[in-house]
Amino acid sequence: MKPERLPARTEFTPRGSAMARGLLRLLGWHLLFEGFPARQGVILVYPHTSNWDFPLGVLVKWAVGVQAHYWGKDSLFRVPLLGRWMRWIGGIPVDRSNRNGVVPATAAQLREAMAQGRDWWLAAAPEGTRSLASGWRSGAYQVAVQAQAPIALVAFDYPTRTVRVTDFVRPCGDVDADFAHFAEVFHDVRGLKPELASPIRLRP
Repeated sequence: MKPERLPARTEFTPRGSAMARGLLRLLGWHLLFEGFPARQGVILVYPHTSNWDFPLGVLVKWAVGVQAHYWGKDSLFRVPLLGRWMRWIGGIPVDRSNRNGVVPATAAQLREAMAQGRDWWLAAAPEGTRSLASGWRSGAYQVAVQAQAPIALVAFDYPTRTVRVTDFVRPCGDVDADFAHFAEVFHDVRGLKPELASPIRLRP
């Protein structure tokens, strides 16, 4: 089995914020985006090597106009103003001491959105840390596999200051084949601190 490359479709091009696009340009960033393959799926962002990746990701979310959600540590959502802001930008609180149900619950949310035709994407930095790790965490990938949903492979390339939202795939569920494809797409991408980018493979 092999993963299936998917084209961007103009009917799935959300209306993003002109202000966010302008701010990206003002900061010297180029956004490559023409649309999504569907209204629902999983977004994998690579690499994650700096604190700057999160605000850049929020700007890209607004510039593109995608209804993207993300997992966050539940304790942060209990901070009054911070928690409200995190929910407003799509945060989903996760109890890190009990993660067993997060993947099936999120896959169920994604399948429900697919059945209802609602825009709903899960965005994740699969390395799960800014530090060098032995590979990627499996959670977001497994959500896409369980929901049979497309994956958007989003590249943050700091040397060229380019955000690439142009590569889409439907995973086949064969980890080796899927991750070989991910590695091919991201082979030329460099983070702010490239020495901290984790290898594109599942953590042992």
